[in-house]
Amino acid sequence: MKKIKTLLLAAVTFLGAVSMTQAQSKVAHIDTQKLIADMPAMKAAQNQLEKLQKTYEADIQTMATELQNKMKQYQAEAATKTDAENQKRGAEVQGMQDNILKYRQNAEQEMGKKQENLIKPIMEKARLAIQKVARAKGYQYVIDATAGSGLILADGPDLTADVKKELGM
Repeated sequence: MKKIKTLLLAAVTFLGAVSMTQAQSKVAHIDTQKLIADMPAMKAAQNQLEKLQKTYEADIQTMATELQNKMKQYQAEAATKTDAENQKRGAEVQGMQDNILKYRQNAEQEMGKKQENLIKPIMEKARLAIQKVARAKGYQYVIDATAGSGLILADGPDLTADVKKELGM
């Protein structure tokens, strides 16, 4: 009887250890930030955003140059103009400064919208690929191993290579 109890206790302990091992093996990790940064679609999106930003910067620079030239001209001519004309010119300069500020704010908003429109589908594609690979490999949980995400140790399976393969990278 004592042997049966010992055998039963050993079997329960063995089954508990096996189930713990299996539960631990159903967790994997991936650095989503690195994965997304390596995706060709992300690189193309970044190029588009850089081009758009350069366009906005060039437009703002052109407007600023025009403003500076007008200010220099008005300052040089101020002594020969009436007070009413100088006030009118001052208002014109102030209007130009306001327009530059509004354009800059608009540009920032448009950049934010464009960035969201370009990056959202890329992130969704990555998320779906991670889910597909994780399910195919039998993982119940995938933890984001991006630096600063709270993951301290990532010795378990890393899905990055498999997800990149799924994405055709």
